[in-house]
Amino acid sequence: MRLNKKILFLLSVFAFFSNGLIAQNLEGVTGVRDTSYTTASAFAKDVKKYPHIKIIKEFNFETVIRKEDITYCTLGSRALKLDVFEPKNSTGTLRPAVIIIHGGGWRSGSRMQHYPLAEQLANKGYVSITPEYRLSTEALFPSAVYDLKAVVRWVRKNANTYQIDPEKIVVSGFSAGGELAAFIGTTANKLLFENDACNTGISSHVNAIIDLDGTLSFVHQESGEGDDSKRTSAATHWFGYSKAENPILWKQASPLTYVNEKTPPTLFINSAVARMHAGREDYINILRNNSIYSEVISFETAPHSFVLYSPWFEPTVKGIDNFLKTIF
Repeated sequence: MRLNKKILFLLSVFAFFSNGLIAQNLEGVTGVRDTSYTTASAFAKDVKKYPHIKIIKEFNFETVIRKEDITYCTLGSRALKLDVFEPKNSTGTLRPAVIIIHGGGWRSGSRMQHYPLAEQLANKGYVSITPEYRLSTEALFPSAVYDLKAVVRWVRKNANTYQIDPEKIVVSGFSAGGELAAFIGTTANKLLFENDACNTGISSHVNAIIDLDGTLSFVHQESGEGDDSKRTSAATHWFGYSKAENPILWKQASPLTYVNEKTPPTLFINSAVARMHAGREDYINILRNNSIYSEVISFETAPHSFVLYSPWFEPTVKGIDNFLKTIF
């Protein structure tokens, strides 16, 4: 008897997540939001080594319209929210959209940390979207991927409302958000990582990726993810398995696994912390072999959370703007 598409999908999910020997660890799914990573906490740590840095505050431009707490997906009683920042003045032409995914080790952080970046990009003519997604204290991998692909579909579905060009949708993110951005960009419309709960029947492909210090491989020799010697690592919490327990899952959850001739142009903006861009050169080589455009901007003396601070915020915005003008 021929199995339908949904049953095949469920079987593939079971095979993908089960190693047949060790039960998935759910101790990190506490239902309590982890607030350990904030702009203030990052600054308190980084200012000791970088006393010249300043936190970038919100700009509240008169040229930008902000629409907050828009529900893009409802899962039972859980409403997932996003914010839209759009230029106030219409030029009569469709605009690129930039989705900005926050970091925090897949279990902390807030979309509000990137309001200044969203405002600056909107001030330059882009439509910026800052979504929340289910963190590992609420749901394990690939729930965050499902959520953020629903964001891409929501943006494409609402393109006319916000004067967005549906073929100029950019996914960007910082740290864990950068990893998620790269993962979403390299797995467009891949059945295993699609969820039909929200905004169905719409493509989840994106037209560019911007990765701000997000790892590209959990199993690459340069990767620092998965060290559980002192405490359970963020990635182990997110997967529910350590790297030793389920290395196949860790590889299959890595963006580098999926880079191919269909991967969109990619911009990497990186700090001085080498492990945060593990796999980057291998990723770029695959793009180069397929004649796909890529750029790297390296801040050789910057801390990991550089995008939250001056003096790196301004060149980050400029780099993003230049990259998008180049590819679009």
